[in-house]
Amino acid sequence: MYIHERDNWTSFKWDASVLTSILEEVGRKQGLLYGRLSSLGFDSKLKAMAENLTHDVVCSSEIEGIRMNMDDVRSSIARKLGIENVRQTAPSHYVDSVVSVMLDAVGHYGQPLTKEKICAWQAAFFPSGYSDGSHIEVGRYRTNEEHIVSGMFGRERIHYVAPSPERLDAEMEKFLDWFNGTENVSYVIRSAIAHFWFVSIHPFEDGNGRLARILSDMMLARGDRSEFRFYNISSMINNDKKHYYYILEKTQHGDGDITEWILWYANTLSVALDEAGSMVSTVLNKNLFWQKASSVALSQRQTDMLNLFLDGYEAKITTKTWASLAKCSADTALRDIHDLVGKGVLREDIPGAKRPSYSIIYEPDDLTALFSEVRVEDENGRFYLKALYKGKTPVCERVLPLDAERFGRGDLPLENLLAKYCTYLKMN
Repeated sequence: MYIHERDNWTSFKWDASVLTSILEEVGRKQGLLYGRLSSLGFDSKLKAMAENLTHDVVCSSEIEGIRMNMDDVRSSIARKLGIENVRQTAPSHYVDSVVSVMLDAVGHYGQPLTKEKICAWQAAFFPSGYSDGSHIEVGRYRTNEEHIVSGMFGRERIHYVAPSPERLDAEMEKFLDWFNGTENVSYVIRSAIAHFWFVSIHPFEDGNGRLARILSDMMLARGDRSEFRFYNISSMINNDKKHYYYILEKTQHGDGDITEWILWYANTLSVALDEAGSMVSTVLNKNLFWQKASSVALSQRQTDMLNLFLDGYEAKITTKTWASLAKCSADTALRDIHDLVGKGVLREDIPGAKRPSYSIIYEPDDLTALFSEVRVEDENGRFYLKALYKGKTPVCERVLPLDAERFGRGDLPLENLLAKYCTYLKMN
């Protein structure tokens, strides 16, 4: 029996006592994130939001098996937000359409959600009217039965059968009335409900998952009362798709108690906020670097390359890497790097190494004396720099896998590691 076959199936219930702890944790992390962002200027906030939305759009599509080019999405978002982007590309009409939907949703979070708007968003996902080579209904609720299946032909497994087409107008009208209403319930819970409720109605022939995640982001924006979006749940769902589909299917076969779904959703959101914190650290460190380097004469190529690495491009800075990324000769790359070393912008990781690599000098002073108990820990495949700052402030920063590996084998000095991830602490 599917949940929508029960009487009053949308009268969802949950055990508040089970959710108290995680909701408090999410609220605390939201407060910390926005507190850190308060020190950023408008342009820096836009750049932080652009990076977050880039990952949101790419990962939400990838959950559905649709691969989007990260640079194309980043370029589209940058252009629509009116900010500079280092790697300008020419995004497709499809990429621009998907980006426009996301920006419309979060930028106008306070506006009522209507049938016309949500149908227009769905149509934007399928400008050709086709999905996986098959013609589909776009811009309107489906007129066919919808079965969610997996497996090869002849061995399909039915996971869920959505409400019949004749029920869709009434079901969606009820959903939209709820979505546009207010109630004394945590917006995290409302976001989780919006996601589950919409995807369970499954009103369209395709695009329901992506729209459900957009609506959950829109609800979170209402809770934050901000059109700036600095965290998203799509990236974390994409990292744990198996569990996502499992808990979704289990709840869709349940009796209307969605405690387990909300708990999973809130825990996933908590991890997403940790990731957002790392993104903000990157933006803060980058801002501090450019404040110090603002008077240094640099070529456009040097500026573009520095921005690429400052944004977290995962590679060692070497002559070979520089030449490849900048599309210049090895001799030109070497001259660029030596010039930056001479100007105090780069330094060798291991002086005198046969094949030298370099680190950006975020902070000319050695920070190692300010930190104690420094270590890099692997937590479920993610690496974190953990330490105490000035003997009392706990530090936990996400570290790129390559940096964790290099630090572990001794070819990335502690001084350089701390400067890359923790320079922002000197602002306090």
